[in-house]
Amino acid sequence: MTDTDDRPDSTVPERPDSTVPAGPDPGRGAAAWAVLLPPGRYEAERLVHHDTLELTGLTGLTGDAAAGGPATGAGAGVGAADAGATATRAGVGAATATTGPRPGDAVAVLTEDPLRLVALGRVARATAERREDPDDPQSDPASGAFVVAYTRRVFDEPVPADGLALDGPVTALPADAYRALVGRLGPPPARRSWLVSLDLPIEAATPAEAVRLFWSYVRDLGPRELPAFVSPSGDELAMQAFVLGAEANQDPEEDD
Repeated sequence: MTDTDDRPDSTVPERPDSTVPAGPDPGRGAAAWAVLLPPGRYEAERLVHHDTLELTGLTGLTGDAAAGGPATGAGAGVGAADAGATATRAGVGAATATTGPRPGDAVAVLTEDPLRLVALGRVARATAERREDPDDPQSDPASGAFVVAYTRRVFDEPVPADGLALDGPVTALPADAYRALVGRLGPPPARRSWLVSLDLPIEAATPAEAVRLFWSYVRDLGPRELPAFVSPSGDELAMQAFVLGAEANQDPEEDD
């Protein structure tokens, strides 16, 4: 597992073949996209670190970003993009049947109700094998996937994305709209070292059995039920407990 640069990405690259996404201002050759997370996916992405966002099930996207080549697409649990949409709203254009995301295109990842920016990334090529559920290696193979490599995550502090009207799960963005979204993020926080621990009292006959039971509990309960304890390196007195990705008080006396 690798970490992202976690730096603002305000650049909107021009494609080598000079093609452009659908939507206004095509003359600049800008390629940027708004990707809407499917329902429930925001919590999953916030709880567990992923290097990439993999979406399956969309149809109507073109370009070579999705597995299987042109005329394939992606998304998980959301409706298909309207391949024939030509209308634009609030300066945002829908993906069309003649153009689509390409590897290297800039991406703003959004969640709705309300509409918020939660990550930045770049369109990446899908690997040969995809699964219906990216978090379950035993799930059935998927026909194709739309992959975004994260460059910055703000899942813990989403930024309002007022003024955007999306035409589907993948929508072309003008360069100025993308830069405006990036500008709302501000500089990334400084990185530092943290100590993270998970302590479970386990009854077992041997140390090896205790370890096996430990990993069974971790697998079955996961971050939604087990508290993880985190503190800055060298300052264990500042330790905090987190459940569901948020600070959670573990002292029942303080709740009374």
